[in-house]
Amino acid sequence: MKKSNVLTRALFTASLALLLSISTVVSHAKDVPSVSASKTEVRQQQSMVNINKSTFEQLLSLKGIGHTKAQAIIVYRQQFGRFKSINELTKVSGIGEKIVKANKSRLSI
Repeated sequence: MKKSNVLTRALFTASLALLLSISTVVSHAKDVPSVSASKTEVRQQQSMVNINKSTFEQLLSLKGIGHTKAQAIIVYRQQFGRFKSINELTKVSGIGEKIVKANKSRLSI
């Protein structure tokens, strides 16, 4: 084989390897969340939640509150009216003092 053919093939192989590695990096970069999205999530998690007015989604942002507990808070609110204190949350089925304490700095009435 001629020296020029060997050099051409080596150059072609190196170029192909470079293109494949770049495409892999680009495809993985799409999966990494952006910094601005992370900041938005942090702001949402740290915002105050009025337990008398909060939406289902806002309740979900609280520690220890999933779909079932968020729905239970809304049902309790509909049945008994506005919460008079934050500690009244413990009257909701599935909500204990531990959950109230974990979220106390974010809760308002």
